[in-house]
Amino acid sequence: MPSENTVQATLNAWQAQLEDVRRRRVERGGGHAGLPQPQQVIGKTGLQVMTALLEGELPHPYMADTFDCELIEVGEGLAIFQATPQLKHYNPLGSVHGGWYATLLDFALGCAVQTKLPVGVGYTTSQVNLNIVRAANIKTGPLRCIGKALHVGRQVGTSEAQIVGPDGKLYAHATTTCAIFEAMPKVS
Repeated sequence: MPSENTVQATLNAWQAQLEDVRRRRVERGGGHAGLPQPQQVIGKTGLQVMTALLEGELPHPYMADTFDCELIEVGEGLAIFQATPQLKHYNPLGSVHGGWYATLLDFALGCAVQTKLPVGVGYTTSQVNLNIVRAANIKTGPLRCIGKALHVGRQVGTSEAQIVGPDGKLYAHATTTCAIFEAMPKVS
């Protein structure tokens, strides 16, 4: 079990990274939700598109505003998001709705697959298997969702993701299967 100082240091690092991402995004014109224009993504690999989102060169998705989640880090086969459960995410029983976990996991699962896609190729989620193992609430604070691609082929991609707290506790985990398809003509 990490010490209280270690957990606080992790929280501080997460907050600093979140503020840096948001500042960069606003400085580069991507501080608003929207849809990228086709000319902004044509000729880019999935990783290049995800990096452009992270760096604020493309608008972030409307869904990210709805769920107050932020893309924090991307790499080859990796997508990390941060979100904080809020009262608006509660179900009628007074706990964070399962759809909140599912959506956050789907962000990281799909984007991890996207980082492995070549130019002109898209994906869509076809299946998610989700396990919630710990309840989150408005006192939980920020959580990270870490998605890792497992396999990305010509027709199918799979990935796994975990929602964890700054203390390393697991809140939920999932796997996905994504259908992969030609999205747009490749630019030579």
